[in-house]
Amino acid sequence: MAEMVTNVTLERVQDAYALIQQVAHRTPLFTAQTFDAMAGAPLYLKAENLQKTGSFKIRGAVYCLSRFSPEQRERGVVTASAGNHAQGIALGARLNGIQATVFMPTTASLAKISATRNYGAQVELAGAIFDEAVAAAQKHAEEIGAVFVSAFDHDDIITGQGTVALEVLEELPDVDTVVVPVGGGGMISGMALALKSVNPRIRVVGVQADGASALVRSWERRELQYTPSVKTLADGIAIKKPAERTFHYIARYVDEMVSVSDEETANTIVMLLERTKLVVEGAGAVALTAVLTGKVRVKGKTAVMLSGGNIDTKLLSSLIERQMLRAERYVRLFTAVEDRPGALARLLTAIADCQGNLIEVIHNRASANVPLGGTAVELQLETRDGQHIADLLAHLTKLGYPVQVIP
Repeated sequence: MAEMVTNVTLERVQDAYALIQQVAHRTPLFTAQTFDAMAGAPLYLKAENLQKTGSFKIRGAVYCLSRFSPEQRERGVVTASAGNHAQGIALGARLNGIQATVFMPTTASLAKISATRNYGAQVELAGAIFDEAVAAAQKHAEEIGAVFVSAFDHDDIITGQGTVALEVLEELPDVDTVVVPVGGGGMISGMALALKSVNPRIRVVGVQADGASALVRSWERRELQYTPSVKTLADGIAIKKPAERTFHYIARYVDEMVSVSDEETANTIVMLLERTKLVVEGAGAVALTAVLTGKVRVKGKTAVMLSGGNIDTKLLSSLIERQMLRAERYVRLFTAVEDRPGALARLLTAIADCQGNLIEVIHNRASANVPLGGTAVELQLETRDGQHIADLLAHLTKLGYPVQVIP
C-alpha cells in the first residue's frame, strides 16, 4: 500500500483534547465484577454512551468545526451519518454558529433523526444505507458550495476522536490492551495513534460486526477491501466502503481486528442493561462482545470502549424480549381450554400455582388448531429458568392441558 500524506499526530490530539474538554463530558472508566469474571481479566469500560449526544462522535465534530475558517463557516457544513456523527455535527455547528445539513439513511433510527433536528441541523433522508446517504450529501454540498465533512475520512475528525485515548491513559496509565468498535475507522485511527505514540507496547484491537466487516478483511489482507452489502443491528458501524485514510492508520497502529455476530452483540446489550444499568447501542457493544465471547483474548488491564448509547427504544425492547426467551426467562405456550365460563381462569390459576408470571394472553375462539367446543390460548410467561419451564409444562400436562412451546 502506498504511503499517503496524513497529519494526525500525538501533539495535535493533545491540542484537540484541551479544546474538547471545554465542551464534552469526561466519561467514566469503570469496572464490573460480572464482566471481569467472564473475561478472566480486569476490564475497564469507557462509557462514551454517556457522552453528550450519546456517543464519542461529538469529539471529532467539535474539533473539526472549530478549525473552520470564517469563509467556511459562512458556506455551512454538510455531512452524512447513520445518527451519531449527525448529532455531533449538529451540536458542534450550533456551538460554532454554522448552518448544518445532515443526510441520513431512510432506515436511520427515528430517535437519532429527531435528536439531530433538535440540535438545530436540517435533516435530509436519502438512500437505504449510510454509503448512499454519503453520495447524496457530497452531491448536495457541491451544488450549494458547502463544506462536506466525512464521518471518518478526515484528519480533524480522527484527531478529535483520538482524545478518548488520552482520558483512558490518564486514568489507567498501565493499560495493557484497548478494544475499540470500528465502522469507518475514525475512532480507532485516532486512538491507536495516540496510544502507540505514548506506549508502543499497548495492544490495540478493533472490532466490527460480521455483517459489516470490510476493515477486518482489509487488515487481514493488508489491502483495502469493500463489501457489496451490509446487514447488522449495529447501524452506527454499518459501512460498506471504508477510507484509504483510516486504513492507513489501522494498518500501521492496530494489532488485531475481529468481528462479532449480531446475536452475540444483542446478548451483550441486554447484559449491560441488566448488570450495569447502561443503555448501549449495537455499535457501542461490539468491543465488549468480542471480549466476552473470547474472540479477543485479554491479559492484564483491558480498556473496552462503549462508544455509543443511541439505540432505538423499539429495537431495545425487541432485543430484551428475544434475549429473555433465549435465556429461558420468558416462554411462549400454546394450549386449549373448553369454551365455557371459568375455563381460562382455571388455566391461569394452574399457571400461578407453578409461580409462572403472566405477561400476555391471547384467547382465540376462531382457531382451527383446536377441536370444536374448544378455545385456543397463547400465553407469554415470565419464568426463572429452563427447569422452571419444564416443571410448568409437566404440571399443565398432568392437569390435561395439551400444551406446546411456541418457538
